[in-house]
Amino acid sequence: MGTGSSLLGADVEWGETSLGDMPESCVAAVLLHLDPPEICQVACLNRAFRGATSADCVWAGKLPANYRYLAALAAAADDEGDGDGNVKRCSPLSIKKEIYARLCRPTPFDAGTKEFWIEKNKGGLCLSISSKAMAITGIDDRRYWSHLVTEESRSCEIRRIHNI
Repeated sequence: MGTGSSLLGADVEWGETSLGDMPESCVAAVLLHLDPPEICQVACLNRAFRGATSADCVWAGKLPANYRYLAALAAAADDEGDGDGNVKRCSPLSIKKEIYARLCRPTPFDAGTKEFWIEKNKGGLCLSISSKAMAITGIDDRRYWSHLVTEESRSCEIRRIHNI
């Protein structure tokens, strides 16, 4: 037996297919099971894959349930910006891939004492709270705490408790 079908004549050749022949919807169905960095790597394979990696259905599952609220907070933070007008905004109507990318960058809120972001690899929501944003009930007294400036902290300041 040969590699071809016995029903076909010797002059007929089998057509070659490639990954680029896959419909984008099939590729998108596979991408749903990948992590965001892997999705971005797949985009480099060919046009069909690049198009599928931009599909909202792929990124919808990677965003947290409250992504619309977080995107609105990010848009408000971007509007404040530095006043130069060149800040890229993240509107709630943007495609979900852009929303995901924007939410991966830290967004300050509550007068800059807190910030949130999405972890790029797994999509988990992260929150950083400055020590100035915390109040310890009953002992939030300057006699017991001192603020230290340090480069090791994200907010460049930490609280240190004094020995009582």
